[in-house]
Amino acid sequence: MALRRGLSGAALQRNRPSRSRLPLAVVISLSLLAPLIFFVGRGIYPTDHTDVSSSSSKQDVDWRERLALQHVKSLLSKEVIDVITATTDDMGPFSLDYFRKSNLSASWKIVGLGTSVENNASFSEPSQKGSAVKQESTGGKQDKSSEGDHSQFIDSPAKLVRRQLREKRRDKRTADLVRQDDEATVKLENAAIERSKSVDSAVLGKYSIWRKENENENSDSTVRLLRDQMIMARVYASIAKMKNKLGLQQELLARLKESQRSLGEASADSDLHHSAPEKIKAMGHVLSKAKEQLYDCKLVTGKLRAMLQSADEQVRSLKKQSTFLSQLAAKTIPNGIHCLSMRLTIEYYLLLPEKRKFPRSENLENPNLYHYALFSDNVLAASVVVNSTILNAKEPEKHVFHLVTDKLNFGAMNMWFLLNPPGKATIHVENVDDFKWLNSSYCPVLRQLESAAMKAFYFNQGHPSTLSSGSSNLKYRNPKYLSMLNHLRFYLPEVYPKLDKILFLDDDIVVQKDLTGLWSVNLHGKVNGAVETCGESFHRFDKYLNFSNPHIARNFHPNACGWAYGMNIFDLKEWKRRDITGIYHKWQNMNEDRTLWKLGTLPPGLITFYGLTHPIEKSWHVLGLGYNPSIDKSDIENAAVIHYNGNMKPWLELAMTKYRSYWTKYIKFDHPYLRNCNLSE
Repeated sequence: MALRRGLSGAALQRNRPSRSRLPLAVVISLSLLAPLIFFVGRGIYPTDHTDVSSSSSKQDVDWRERLALQHVKSLLSKEVIDVITATTDDMGPFSLDYFRKSNLSASWKIVGLGTSVENNASFSEPSQKGSAVKQESTGGKQDKSSEGDHSQFIDSPAKLVRRQLREKRRDKRTADLVRQDDEATVKLENAAIERSKSVDSAVLGKYSIWRKENENENSDSTVRLLRDQMIMARVYASIAKMKNKLGLQQELLARLKESQRSLGEASADSDLHHSAPEKIKAMGHVLSKAKEQLYDCKLVTGKLRAMLQSADEQVRSLKKQSTFLSQLAAKTIPNGIHCLSMRLTIEYYLLLPEKRKFPRSENLENPNLYHYALFSDNVLAASVVVNSTILNAKEPEKHVFHLVTDKLNFGAMNMWFLLNPPGKATIHVENVDDFKWLNSSYCPVLRQLESAAMKAFYFNQGHPSTLSSGSSNLKYRNPKYLSMLNHLRFYLPEVYPKLDKILFLDDDIVVQKDLTGLWSVNLHGKVNGAVETCGESFHRFDKYLNFSNPHIARNFHPNACGWAYGMNIFDLKEWKRRDITGIYHKWQNMNEDRTLWKLGTLPPGLITFYGLTHPIEKSWHVLGLGYNPSIDKSDIENAAVIHYNGNMKPWLELAMTKYRSYWTKYIKFDHPYLRNCNLSE
């Protein structure tokens, strides 16, 4: 039994493993297959889990969109909001992942639709190949999704709308730029046309603004060649003398004289002598010979530089002489006007005393009339001022002219207006030498003129040895700066004690409109009503006064605006109250050594009426006809008074022709006295 039991146990042990192998194999198989089944299941059904998460995230995105739109609606138009909404619905919210896995935006594509498709295909190829290597099983689905993305990129309505908006903006901007360019072109063309109208071709000749288009660039080339040869001939002649080549020097000088005779006064090829080409050829041979024997770059350059410096010095000297002569001409009186004054003076003193009086003398102190102050020693100039004022006045009988002249012209001034009375207006002529109160004890200018220092300044320096050296001193010796007629404007209340207002006029002005409106101008408590003359940086106080002097620097501002003498309305009541004449005396005494200002009456006028001048409309008084050739014609014609301030006075030959007619139209050149003195237009 025991043996059987043992045998049976051993047999059992041998048979037990064979019965348990099957379950063990099943367990091992299941453990190996389970992960594979799990991963395959996830690969086959990847959307089961993502659907849940995507649905929840989509709900969050929709909520955020609604909240954002509530705040954005007030900032953006409905059209823009619709585009943004459509974009997010089609492509989802923008993120970095989107730009990594997607193609470029349509805004980066400016070519045709086909090009976009090709670019998208080329960009998608690498990604598709990579996905095929990694997951072949999912390649078909990815291809379908990529095709869907391409079709969405091409055909999306939102993208089409955005593209259309961009194109509209681009077209509008292009149209605006083209329009602005056209407007600028039209303005430039109009400006060129206006400039061409102002060019006087009769004066400028061939040097017109259209020269490059219409004329040969090589015109007058023969004249220029001849002049260049003459310059080089002088250079080589000087070098030949230096190197003791006397024969060559004589030959160069001989050819130079021939060229000078051939050139003469010619300024164009047509003016040259017929022998000029032969002279040029002969000079060319000599210059070629001189170049072979004498040419030295350093020497030639030095000679040309020396010639240039010499020419520059000559130009400066000629400019000084021109300034001297123009100032000399400006201070002289033409023979015709001097003749007129002499003839009238003789006639006046031949009159009986009772015939030398003017009518309506009772108007001279009537403050209700319009009074004018005119200080002049020029009969013809004074007659133009009076005639132009009366002819343009609405009520001539209410105008009163107070003329003051010197004793030399007193008889002539009286006689002229006795022969040519100003209609119904009142006129009175006085002699400045009859103002006994105007003496050196009261007037600083008269006292200074009697001093030895002032006489040396005005007269001893007035006799230069050469024209150029005297040009800077001549202006200080102009008689108007030494005449009391020029300084009498600072004594108006003393000259006319019973008047309340008076209009001061220079004798180089022309009146073109009725001036009675000036008496009604509100001066706002100021003394002087005048037109200001300052621009951006000129005609300000620092041009007339010495601001290095502490008295000037402490009391005045260098950028204070200047104003013009020549037509000024003065409130004589306010003048007396503020003691204007006393202010003038104070500063004139301080300037005895001429350290505050140099000359004239405008600088002391600016000082005296500083803060007491009321600016009036510029059209009342247009200046510059005596020095500025570019005054606008409309400004002249619209002005109430035009002023020939400067050296080019209308009665001189220096006068600018374009402005002279405004002055001469108030002169009757058929008058017997004018004809006898050869005064004509």
